Amino acid sequence: MIAKGKSGSIFLILGLALTFPAWVLAAEPETRSLADRVATLEESAGGLHSWLDRISIGGLIEVEAAYVNVDSDDPDADGNESDLTLATVELGIDVDFVKHVSGHVLLLWEEDETEPLDVDEAFIRLDGEDVVPMYLQAGKMYVPFGNFETHFISDPLTLELGETRESAVVIGYASDLLELSFGVFNGDVDETGKDSHLDSFVASAVYNMPREAIPGLALSAGVSWISNLADSDVLSEEIDHSIRRKINGVGAFFSATWQDRLTLIAEYVGALEKFRAGELAFDDGQSLEPKTWNTELGYAVTDKLTVAARYEGGDDLGDLLPDNQYGIAASYGLFESTTLSLEYLHGEFENHDNQDVLTAQLAFEF
Repeated sequence: MIAKGKSGSIFLILGLALTFPAWVLAAEPETRSLADRVATLEESAGGLHSWLDRISIGGLIEVEAAYVNVDSDDPDADGNESDLTLATVELGIDVDFVKHVSGHVLLLWEEDETEPLDVDEAFIRLDGEDVVPMYLQAGKMYVPFGNFETHFISDPLTLELGETRESAVVIGYASDLLELSFGVFNGDVDETGKDSHLDSFVASAVYNMPREAIPGLALSAGVSWISNLADSDVLSEEIDHSIRRKINGVGAFFSATWQDRLTLIAEYVGALEKFRAGELAFDDGQSLEPKTWNTELGYAVTDKLTVAARYEGGDDLGDLLPDNQYGIAASYGLFESTTLSLEYLHGEFENHDNQDVLTAQLAFEF
Protein backbone atom coordinates (compact mmCIF):
# COMPACT_ATOMS: atom_id res chain seq x y z
CA MET A 1 0.00 0.00 0.00
CA ILE A 2 1.34 3.36 -0.96
CA ALA A 3 1.29 6.17 1.53
CA LYS A 4 -0.83 9.20 0.67
CA GLY A 5 2.09 11.68 0.67
CA LYS A 6 4.26 9.53 -1.54
CA SER A 7 1.48 8.90 -4.05
CA GLY A 8 1.01 12.68 -4.53
CA SER A 9 4.69 13.12 -5.29
CA ILE A 10 4.66 10.30 -7.81
CA PHE A 11 1.65 11.74 -9.66
CA LEU A 12 3.38 15.17 -9.78
CA ILE A 13 6.53 13.66 -11.28
CA LEU A 14 4.50 11.70 -13.84
CA GLY A 15 2.62 14.87 -14.81
CA LEU A 16 5.80 16.84 -15.35
CA ALA A 17 7.28 14.04 -17.40
CA LEU A 18 4.23 13.86 -19.65
CA THR A 19 4.10 17.62 -20.25
CA PHE A 20 7.90 18.18 -20.57
CA PRO A 21 8.11 18.03 -24.37
CA ALA A 22 5.25 20.49 -24.74
CA TRP A 23 6.64 23.28 -22.58
CA VAL A 24 10.18 22.77 -23.87
CA LEU A 25 8.94 23.06 -27.45
CA ALA A 26 6.91 26.12 -26.50
CA ALA A 27 9.98 27.84 -25.03
CA GLU A 28 12.36 26.83 -27.85
CA PRO A 29 11.11 29.38 -30.45
CA GLU A 30 11.48 32.17 -27.90
CA THR A 31 15.01 31.04 -27.02
CA ARG A 32 15.90 30.69 -30.70
CA SER A 33 14.43 34.14 -31.42
CA LEU A 34 16.57 35.69 -28.68
CA ALA A 35 19.69 33.98 -30.04
CA ASP A 36 18.87 35.23 -33.54
CA ARG A 37 18.45 38.77 -32.24
CA VAL A 38 21.80 38.61 -30.45
CA ALA A 39 23.46 37.27 -33.60
CA THR A 40 21.85 40.04 -35.67
CA LEU A 41 23.04 42.71 -33.24
CA GLU A 42 26.54 41.28 -33.26
CA GLU A 43 26.51 41.23 -37.05
CA SER A 44 25.27 44.83 -37.16
CA ALA A 45 27.91 45.92 -34.66
CA GLY A 46 30.56 44.19 -36.73
CA GLY A 47 29.29 45.89 -39.87
CA LEU A 48 29.26 49.28 -38.12
CA HIS A 49 32.79 48.72 -36.85
CA SER A 50 33.94 47.79 -40.36
CA TRP A 51 32.19 50.90 -41.73
CA LEU A 52 33.86 53.16 -39.17
CA ASP A 53 37.25 51.63 -39.97
CA ARG A 54 36.93 53.13 -43.45
CA ILE A 55 36.59 56.70 -42.10
CA SER A 56 39.57 58.67 -40.82
CA ILE A 57 39.04 61.95 -38.96
CA GLY A 58 41.86 64.30 -38.05
CA GLY A 59 42.31 67.89 -37.07
CA LEU A 60 44.61 70.72 -36.09
CA ILE A 61 44.25 73.60 -33.62
CA GLU A 62 46.83 76.40 -33.54
CA VAL A 63 46.86 79.32 -31.12
CA GLU A 64 49.39 82.06 -31.84
CA ALA A 65 50.73 85.12 -30.05
CA ALA A 66 52.72 87.61 -32.13
CA TYR A 67 54.60 90.87 -31.75
CA VAL A 68 55.33 92.94 -34.89
CA ASN A 69 57.56 96.00 -35.18
CA VAL A 70 57.81 98.02 -38.41
CA ASP A 71 60.58 100.53 -39.10
CA SER A 72 59.79 102.61 -42.19
CA ASP A 73 61.15 105.66 -43.99
CA ASP A 74 57.61 106.96 -43.69
CA PRO A 75 57.07 107.97 -40.03
CA ASP A 76 53.34 107.35 -40.40
CA ALA A 77 54.06 103.68 -41.20
CA ASP A 78 56.28 103.17 -38.16
CA GLY A 79 54.76 101.28 -35.26
CA ASN A 80 54.38 98.04 -33.41
CA GLU A 81 51.53 95.80 -32.37
CA SER A 82 50.82 92.52 -30.61
CA ASP A 83 47.94 90.08 -30.76
CA LEU A 84 46.69 86.66 -29.68
CA THR A 85 44.66 84.69 -32.23
CA LEU A 86 43.13 81.31 -32.84
CA ALA A 87 45.23 81.11 -35.97
CA THR A 88 44.07 77.80 -37.41
CA VAL A 89 41.32 75.24 -36.95
CA GLU A 90 41.30 72.32 -39.39
CA LEU A 91 39.05 69.29 -39.54
CA GLY A 92 39.80 66.63 -42.13
CA ILE A 93 37.72 63.62 -43.13
CA ASP A 94 38.99 60.83 -45.37
CA VAL A 95 36.60 58.12 -46.55
CA ASP A 96 37.62 54.88 -48.27
CA PHE A 97 34.49 52.75 -48.75
CA VAL A 98 35.23 51.25 -52.14
CA LYS A 99 38.47 49.84 -53.50
CA HIS A 100 40.14 52.31 -55.89
CA VAL A 101 37.85 55.19 -54.76
CA SER A 102 38.31 57.57 -51.83
CA GLY A 103 37.08 60.98 -50.76
CA HIS A 104 38.75 63.80 -48.84
CA VAL A 105 37.28 66.90 -47.17
CA LEU A 106 39.25 69.53 -45.22
CA LEU A 107 37.41 72.31 -43.39
CA LEU A 108 39.42 75.38 -42.41
CA TRP A 109 38.84 78.36 -40.14
CA GLU A 110 41.42 81.11 -39.61
CA GLU A 111 40.68 84.06 -37.37
CA ASP A 112 40.24 87.28 -39.39
CA GLU A 113 40.87 85.31 -42.60
CA THR A 114 38.03 82.85 -43.22
CA GLU A 115 34.58 83.95 -42.18
CA PRO A 116 32.63 81.75 -41.93
CA LEU A 117 34.11 78.23 -42.16
CA ASP A 118 35.83 77.48 -45.48
CA VAL A 119 35.91 74.22 -47.43
CA ASP A 120 39.66 74.30 -47.98
CA GLU A 121 39.85 70.99 -49.86
CA ALA A 122 37.27 68.54 -51.18
CA PHE A 123 38.07 65.98 -53.83
CA ILE A 124 37.45 62.46 -55.11
CA ARG A 125 40.45 60.26 -55.83
CA LEU A 126 40.52 57.24 -58.13
CA ASP A 127 43.66 55.14 -57.88
CA GLY A 128 45.01 51.92 -59.30
CA GLU A 129 46.36 50.62 -55.97
CA ASP A 130 47.92 47.21 -56.64
CA VAL A 131 46.92 47.23 -60.34
CA VAL A 132 48.78 50.29 -61.65
CA PRO A 133 50.46 53.14 -59.68
CA MET A 134 48.34 55.88 -61.22
CA TYR A 135 45.57 58.12 -59.92
CA LEU A 136 43.01 60.73 -60.91
CA GLN A 137 41.97 63.44 -58.48
CA ALA A 138 39.07 65.85 -59.07
CA GLY A 139 37.72 68.66 -56.91
CA LYS A 140 38.97 71.62 -54.86
CA MET A 141 42.67 71.21 -54.06
CA TYR A 142 46.10 72.82 -53.90
CA VAL A 143 47.46 72.11 -57.36
CA PRO A 144 50.90 70.41 -57.56
CA PHE A 145 53.02 73.55 -57.94
CA GLY A 146 55.83 74.05 -55.41
CA ASN A 147 56.78 71.99 -52.37
CA PHE A 148 56.85 74.54 -49.50
CA GLU A 149 58.48 72.37 -46.82
CA THR A 150 59.45 74.32 -43.67
CA HIS A 151 60.50 74.07 -40.01
CA PHE A 152 58.96 77.45 -39.18
CA ILE A 153 55.58 78.69 -37.98
CA SER A 154 55.42 81.28 -40.77
CA ASP A 155 55.06 80.16 -44.36
CA PRO A 156 58.15 80.52 -46.59
CA LEU A 157 58.11 83.24 -49.24
CA THR A 158 57.96 80.54 -51.91
CA LEU A 159 54.55 79.47 -50.59
CA GLU A 160 53.38 83.07 -50.23
CA LEU A 161 54.06 83.67 -53.91
CA GLY A 162 53.21 80.32 -55.47
CA GLU A 163 50.51 78.47 -53.52
CA THR A 164 47.48 77.94 -55.77
CA ARG A 165 44.13 76.48 -54.69
CA GLU A 166 41.68 75.71 -57.49
CA SER A 167 38.93 73.35 -58.58
CA ALA A 168 41.00 71.07 -60.80
CA VAL A 169 41.48 67.64 -62.30
CA VAL A 170 44.92 66.10 -61.76
CA ILE A 171 46.22 62.81 -63.12
CA GLY A 172 49.42 61.32 -61.83
CA TYR A 173 51.85 58.48 -61.41
CA ALA A 174 53.18 57.70 -57.92
CA SER A 175 55.81 55.17 -56.88
CA ASP A 176 58.40 55.07 -54.12
CA LEU A 177 60.97 56.45 -56.57
CA LEU A 178 59.11 58.89 -58.81
CA GLU A 179 56.00 61.07 -58.70
CA LEU A 180 54.59 62.70 -61.86
CA SER A 181 51.44 64.79 -62.15
CA PHE A 182 49.58 66.96 -64.64
CA GLY A 183 46.49 69.05 -63.99
CA VAL A 184 44.01 71.37 -65.66
CA PHE A 185 41.78 74.07 -64.15
CA ASN A 186 40.01 77.35 -64.91
CA GLY A 187 42.21 79.99 -63.30
CA ASP A 188 41.05 83.16 -61.56
CA VAL A 189 42.91 85.53 -63.91
CA ASP A 190 42.14 85.57 -67.65
CA GLU A 191 43.85 87.23 -70.58
CA THR A 192 42.35 90.55 -71.62
CA GLY A 193 39.59 90.15 -74.20
CA LYS A 194 39.32 86.38 -73.81
CA ASP A 195 36.52 84.34 -72.29
CA SER A 196 36.89 82.24 -69.17
CA HIS A 197 37.81 78.65 -70.05
CA LEU A 198 39.44 75.53 -68.67
CA ASP A 199 42.83 76.59 -70.02
CA SER A 200 45.26 76.77 -67.10
CA PHE A 201 47.71 73.91 -66.61
CA VAL A 202 50.14 72.61 -64.02
CA ALA A 203 52.74 69.84 -64.02
CA SER A 204 55.28 68.47 -61.56
CA ALA A 205 57.95 65.78 -61.20
CA VAL A 206 59.47 64.60 -57.91
CA TYR A 207 62.34 62.15 -57.41
CA ASN A 208 62.81 60.30 -54.10
CA MET A 209 66.18 58.64 -53.70
CA PRO A 210 65.97 55.07 -52.33
CA ARG A 211 66.95 54.99 -48.64
CA GLU A 212 69.36 52.10 -49.26
CA ALA A 213 71.28 54.07 -51.94
CA ILE A 214 73.15 56.03 -49.26
CA PRO A 215 72.42 54.60 -45.79
CA GLY A 216 71.24 57.30 -43.42
CA LEU A 217 70.38 59.82 -46.15
CA ALA A 218 66.82 60.67 -47.26
CA LEU A 219 66.79 62.88 -50.35
CA SER A 220 64.09 64.25 -52.63
CA ALA A 221 64.11 66.83 -55.41
CA GLY A 222 61.56 68.11 -57.86
CA VAL A 223 60.46 70.66 -60.43
CA SER A 224 57.04 72.10 -61.23
CA TRP A 225 55.46 74.41 -63.80
CA ILE A 226 52.27 76.44 -63.95
CA SER A 227 50.92 78.09 -67.10
CA ASN A 228 49.87 81.28 -65.28
CA LEU A 229 51.54 82.35 -62.04
CA ALA A 230 48.92 85.10 -61.80
CA ASP A 231 46.47 82.39 -60.70
CA SER A 232 48.32 81.95 -57.38
CA ASP A 233 46.30 82.82 -54.30
CA VAL A 234 48.40 85.91 -53.51
CA LEU A 235 48.94 87.37 -56.99
CA SER A 236 45.32 86.88 -58.09
CA GLU A 237 44.33 89.28 -55.30
CA GLU A 238 46.81 91.88 -56.61
CA ILE A 239 45.27 91.96 -60.11
CA ASP A 240 42.08 93.91 -60.77
CA HIS A 241 40.58 91.96 -63.66
CA SER A 242 42.82 90.51 -66.35
CA ILE A 243 46.33 90.59 -67.81
CA ARG A 244 47.51 90.95 -71.39
CA ARG A 245 49.09 87.50 -71.51
CA LYS A 246 49.56 84.60 -69.13
CA ILE A 247 52.79 84.49 -67.13
CA ASN A 248 54.48 81.09 -66.91
CA GLY A 249 55.84 80.15 -63.50
CA VAL A 250 58.39 77.55 -62.42
CA GLY A 251 59.39 75.94 -59.15
CA ALA A 252 62.26 73.71 -58.02
CA PHE A 253 63.16 72.22 -54.64
CA PHE A 254 65.72 70.05 -52.90
CA SER A 255 65.38 68.40 -49.48
CA ALA A 256 67.89 66.16 -47.71
CA THR A 257 67.86 64.63 -44.22
CA TRP A 258 70.86 62.93 -42.63
CA GLN A 259 70.34 60.29 -39.93
CA ASP A 260 66.84 61.68 -39.25
CA ARG A 261 68.55 64.61 -37.48
CA LEU A 262 69.94 67.22 -39.86
CA THR A 263 67.69 68.57 -42.65
CA LEU A 264 68.56 70.97 -45.47
CA ILE A 265 65.78 72.57 -47.53
CA ALA A 266 66.21 74.74 -50.64
CA GLU A 267 63.43 75.98 -52.95
CA TYR A 268 62.82 78.48 -55.74
CA VAL A 269 59.48 79.75 -57.13
CA GLY A 270 59.19 82.54 -59.67
CA ALA A 271 57.79 83.96 -62.88
CA LEU A 272 59.45 83.26 -66.23
CA GLU A 273 58.19 86.50 -67.80
CA LYS A 274 57.46 90.07 -66.74
CA PHE A 275 54.02 91.38 -65.90
CA ARG A 276 53.16 94.58 -67.74
CA ALA A 277 53.36 97.81 -65.77
CA GLY A 278 50.12 98.46 -63.93
CA GLU A 279 48.93 94.85 -63.88
CA LEU A 280 50.06 94.25 -60.29
CA ALA A 281 48.75 96.49 -57.53
CA PHE A 282 52.21 96.73 -55.93
CA ASP A 283 54.30 97.33 -59.09
CA ASP A 284 54.52 101.15 -58.71
CA GLY A 285 54.26 101.54 -62.48
CA GLN A 286 57.02 99.05 -63.30
CA SER A 287 57.15 95.77 -65.22
CA LEU A 288 57.90 93.13 -62.58
CA GLU A 289 58.99 89.50 -62.69
CA PRO A 290 58.29 88.25 -59.13
CA LYS A 291 60.52 85.48 -57.81
CA THR A 292 61.28 83.99 -54.40
CA TRP A 293 63.66 81.49 -52.80
CA ASN A 294 63.99 79.84 -49.41
CA THR A 295 66.75 77.94 -47.61
CA GLU A 296 66.47 76.29 -44.20
CA LEU A 297 68.68 74.18 -41.99
CA GLY A 298 67.02 72.20 -39.21
CA TYR A 299 68.45 69.99 -36.50
CA ALA A 300 66.60 67.56 -34.23
CA VAL A 301 68.45 68.04 -30.94
CA THR A 302 66.33 65.35 -29.31
CA ASP A 303 63.21 63.45 -30.29
CA LYS A 304 61.18 66.35 -28.85
CA LEU A 305 63.31 69.44 -29.59
CA THR A 306 64.06 70.81 -33.08
CA VAL A 307 65.88 74.05 -33.91
CA ALA A 308 66.16 75.70 -37.33
CA ALA A 309 67.52 78.69 -39.22
CA ARG A 310 66.05 80.29 -42.34
CA TYR A 311 67.40 82.63 -45.00
CA GLU A 312 65.06 83.59 -47.83
CA GLY A 313 64.42 86.37 -50.27
CA GLY A 314 63.17 87.40 -53.66
CA ASP A 315 63.04 90.06 -56.33
CA ASP A 316 60.40 92.33 -57.87
CA LEU A 317 58.14 91.88 -54.84
CA GLY A 318 57.52 95.58 -54.10
CA ASP A 319 55.98 96.00 -50.68
CA LEU A 320 54.03 92.74 -51.00
CA LEU A 321 56.71 90.44 -49.54
CA PRO A 322 60.23 90.96 -48.13
CA ASP A 323 63.05 90.70 -50.66
CA ASN A 324 65.39 89.64 -47.85
CA GLN A 325 64.40 87.78 -44.67
CA TYR A 326 66.15 85.63 -42.07
CA GLY A 327 65.41 84.15 -38.67
CA ILE A 328 65.53 81.26 -36.22
CA ALA A 329 62.91 78.90 -34.81
CA ALA A 330 62.53 76.16 -32.21
CA SER A 331 59.77 73.65 -31.52
CA TYR A 332 59.31 71.34 -28.56
CA GLY A 333 56.90 68.43 -28.17
CA LEU A 334 55.22 69.05 -24.82
CA PHE A 335 53.01 65.98 -25.00
CA GLU A 336 51.88 63.55 -27.66
CA SER A 337 50.41 65.57 -30.57
CA THR A 338 51.06 68.86 -28.70
CA THR A 339 53.87 71.20 -29.80
CA LEU A 340 55.10 74.57 -28.55
CA SER A 341 57.01 76.64 -31.14
CA LEU A 342 58.81 79.97 -31.12
CA GLU A 343 60.29 81.93 -34.04
CA TYR A 344 61.89 85.26 -34.84
CA LEU A 345 62.06 86.75 -38.36
CA HIS A 346 63.64 89.96 -39.64
CA GLY A 347 62.42 91.11 -43.05
CA GLU A 348 63.61 93.86 -45.40
CA PHE A 349 61.41 95.20 -48.22
CA GLU A 350 62.31 96.84 -51.54
CA ASN A 351 60.78 100.10 -50.30
CA HIS A 352 63.35 100.06 -47.43
CA ASP A 353 60.84 99.09 -44.76
CA ASN A 354 62.17 96.74 -42.06
CA GLN A 355 59.99 94.34 -40.11
CA ASP A 356 60.68 92.26 -36.99
CA VAL A 357 58.21 89.53 -36.02
CA LEU A 358 58.28 87.37 -32.90
CA THR A 359 55.72 84.53 -32.86
CA ALA A 360 54.82 81.83 -30.34
CA GLN A 361 52.48 78.98 -31.24
CA LEU A 362 50.77 76.19 -29.32
CA ALA A 363 49.54 73.46 -31.66
CA PHE A 364 47.46 70.33 -31.05
CA GLU A 365 47.03 67.75 -33.79
CA PHE A 366 44.69 64.78 -33.68
